[in-house]
Amino acid sequence: MKAVVFDFPGEADVLKLADLPVPAPGEKHIRIKVAAAGVNRADILQRRGKYPPPAGASSILGLEVSGIVESIGKGCTKWKAGDKVMGLLSGGGYAEYVVMHEDMAIPVPFNIHLGQAAAIPEAFLTAFQSLVWLAHMQARETVLIHAGASGVGTAAIQLALALDAVPIVTASKEKHNLCNQLGARAAIDYKVKDFVVELKNITNDKGVDVIIDFIGAPYFKKNLEILRADGRLVLLAAMGGFKVEEFNLLSILSKRVSVMGSTLRARSIDYQIKLTNDFWAFSKKPFADGALRPVIDKMLPFSEVGQAHQLIEENKTAGKIVLKIDEALVNI
Repeated sequence: MKAVVFDFPGEADVLKLADLPVPAPGEKHIRIKVAAAGVNRADILQRRGKYPPPAGASSILGLEVSGIVESIGKGCTKWKAGDKVMGLLSGGGYAEYVVMHEDMAIPVPFNIHLGQAAAIPEAFLTAFQSLVWLAHMQARETVLIHAGASGVGTAAIQLALALDAVPIVTASKEKHNLCNQLGARAAIDYKVKDFVVELKNITNDKGVDVIIDFIGAPYFKKNLEILRADGRLVLLAAMGGFKVEEFNLLSILSKRVSVMGSTLRARSIDYQIKLTNDFWAFSKKPFADGALRPVIDKMLPFSEVGQAHQLIEENKTAGKIVLKIDEALVNI
């Protein structure tokens, strides 16, 4: 099979296609003929040598795919050959075939084709984990979503609305229309405005209940300033840096703020299976109704994986970038 590999960490030009053995499905695993694969910032970090795969995971890039079940391993009962599925991986997605635990696979909604389905697992599972499992988002609460036009951001806007919560985002001005179309109640241009000042105006000085943040250190003090009493801050990345200097703990204590950090890739398979099941139990109907949908910036051929990485690194995307692994399958 063809798969994307790299011989040493580096820029996007180290990525290349190579021939590798087709993986065999083990017990309780299915083998998928991959139609499309989502591209994520975690893939870029791994390519740079800064995010090694968990022990036992494939070294091939790619954390989410869609495709057709091609064969099943011993003990599989949920799927049969020909089923359309999508799902989260710990690695291996940039390839023509991949194996996945049968309980990690999700049926592709009838109103979504396989190319679109590849943009769902990582973004929506991460957003669902953040809002529901970690922040315990409640109806009528307000959530600030940084990087609102990112894959996770666009999913979080929609899930917040499905939870009857109020989403507000930060994003560059040119991405505000997308966020507003998805249902954001307000969009703040972080490049030219102080989001704390803007949020105080928007919320009549009440602040927000939950914050989903990917930026880290530069936003940490401001995030705590704008959180209400009993607010929850969920840190998913630290794109702006890890070290916060001269920080006063009083704001955490006085407002009873919860600060949580999370990654998904290194979680146990049991955790990921339960998260997948809970997410789909909540999301199956909204996807069928069109209330939830993947947001895709571009779909690129498998051979243009380097360009896909460059677009994300240059922050030129709104929503997801998807690689078309098998062009004959993506529109099915």
